[in-house]
Amino acid sequence: MKNDKFLNNDFTDNTSDLQFDRREFLKLAGGGIFILFSLWDSSPLLQELQAQGRELPTDFNAFLRIGEDGRVSLFTGKIEMGQGIITSLAQMLADELDVPLEAVDMVMGDTDLCPWDMGTFGSRTTRFFGPPLRAAGAEGRKVLLELAAEQLKIPATNLITENGVIFDKTDRKRKLSYAELAKGKKIERKLSEKVTVKSPAEFKIINQPLTRRDAREKVTGEAKFAGDIQLPGMLYARILRPPSHDARLVDVDLSAAQQIEGVQVIRDGDLIAVLHKYPDVAEQALEKIKAKFDVPDSSLDENTIFDHLLKVAPEGEVVAESGSVMDGEKEASVIIEQTYLDGYKSHATIEPHTAVVKIEGNKVTVWPSSQTPFRAKEEVAEALGIPPENVRVISPFVGGGFGGKSRNLQVVEAARLAKLTGKPVQVAWSRKEEFFYDSFRPAAVVKIKSGINTDGRIKLWDYHVYFAGDRGSQQFYNVPHHRTLSHGSGWGGTRGSHPFATGAWRAPANNTNTFARESQIDIMAARAKKDPLEFRLQNLADEKFIRVLKKAGETFGWRPAPAPSNRGWGIALGIDSGTYVATIAEVEVDKNSGDVQVKRVVCAQDMGLVINPEGATIQMEGCITMGLGYALKEDIQFRGGKILNENFDWPHQTMGLSCIFCRR
Repeated sequence: MKNDKFLNNDFTDNTSDLQFDRREFLKLAGGGIFILFSLWDSSPLLQELQAQGRELPTDFNAFLRIGEDGRVSLFTGKIEMGQGIITSLAQMLADELDVPLEAVDMVMGDTDLCPWDMGTFGSRTTRFFGPPLRAAGAEGRKVLLELAAEQLKIPATNLITENGVIFDKTDRKRKLSYAELAKGKKIERKLSEKVTVKSPAEFKIINQPLTRRDAREKVTGEAKFAGDIQLPGMLYARILRPPSHDARLVDVDLSAAQQIEGVQVIRDGDLIAVLHKYPDVAEQALEKIKAKFDVPDSSLDENTIFDHLLKVAPEGEVVAESGSVMDGEKEASVIIEQTYLDGYKSHATIEPHTAVVKIEGNKVTVWPSSQTPFRAKEEVAEALGIPPENVRVISPFVGGGFGGKSRNLQVVEAARLAKLTGKPVQVAWSRKEEFFYDSFRPAAVVKIKSGINTDGRIKLWDYHVYFAGDRGSQQFYNVPHHRTLSHGSGWGGTRGSHPFATGAWRAPANNTNTFARESQIDIMAARAKKDPLEFRLQNLADEKFIRVLKKAGETFGWRPAPAPSNRGWGIALGIDSGTYVATIAEVEVDKNSGDVQVKRVVCAQDMGLVINPEGATIQMEGCITMGLGYALKEDIQFRGGKILNENFDWPHQTMGLSCIFCRR
């Protein structure tokens, strides 16, 4: 993810001993023009972390360098996990700086070279990191124009920039390249707040459909993921796992594994592992271990979990409220009450959690599959009892995350084992381990009471979501009397709510809340004997929603028909991170077996400025595909703390979403 010549990031080279802070790096990085900028100046999360006593950098958390060779390097703690920011961020920077896209190098997720960043998650990179990045590019161009004006002895207003070169408007023979302007200089500027970025009419690279910069590497297999990293003397670890999250180890016999030549057996508290220079031999050694676990009985499974969640749910916190629920009930001629259930979901990334850790002296280098490299740095330091500055995390490509690689359990395991064995160690979870240790999207319950009048207008909306979280729960229809309450956090739940870990999962909570809300809208349309699309339009006031819904309907070829229409056409609206979405699907259901076949899906989105239309299309297609699996086949099955799903081909998959009255 980088090409800058002074960076020693080769995956097989010995780690550099340069363990310096950011300011020191700026001193040692050579000549050039540095533009420093920060995303977190007004971030509530940053303020919260500081209130907890965390010492975090606040001066800047990303910077760009215009080098003496004319190349531009962006240093950011963000990582590339398939979302395409390695291309879109480079597009933004190249356009604002007026350099070819090929001249931009991305240095991502290296904790020695990049300033602190909280991580890559929440669909925040393009929307929140993009604007200050563009401003930094514009600031860099402004600095270059000032330098050129000084050297050419003409006003900066008489100059133009083009492909890394500054020209005199009246005499294009008078010119200076960015490389010439940066050579022999050391200029450090912090982003001003008044810089002007380009208007859409001025874009040359932004909004152009481009093939992703990492496409060839990934198609040919050249791209490096954590599992591809091989170091001299490295050992592959296989770790003894319990059969259930609530299991307790009673007895273990390691003798048979210890007899295998070349196998190193480690027992350190709760960590029991076998290691070998070949992964298949380590696997054979693991199978030789005889372990006895005590597993308590539990009545919790994928069917009983919902009653349990309602029993342990705390009082609700108001998310949104207007008017009076009691008045809404009086104004409604039809009241509809419904309960919706949504089971646990695995992130199911193609690349399992993996990490390689090497320790040399008091220096530790980590190559993780992680969305949070700086958190991984701190966790490794804590686990090994060393200062964080002694740990360097170098982020390779990450093969999907969706929120599930925010935790770094495998990183800590690899670090502990590297210290205990004295050799580099790779920990790569099997697919069974991946399902077992995933921080699942939480199971959730949504209860809705809604009401319509005789004209089909929504008058009442009383919404209670249990354990999904409040993201996406705020209804956007034109309802005079509404209330939304969230019971229990969707990130980890209250203590004792879930039998295993839960966490962020692809726009956390929004999937559950959208499913419940839009299902309720469909039921109301049917009770009003109205077409589902026209019923939505009748109850919408937001112009963006009206636009995307009409566009989706037009593209789909929607023909109005009162619900229920006995045809497999379905609509859903939603909003996340400022993007308005309308999706229409055509499905066919076998009335005897209940099997669902999806014929086609049309999706219209208003996401504001589109940096790379090709990348945006790929993201939309990926989300639709993921959503189909999530809705139809991907409920996690379990008994207490035992996860029954062990691979993608688990034969007993169940419907993922349901109404309580039709769930089987």
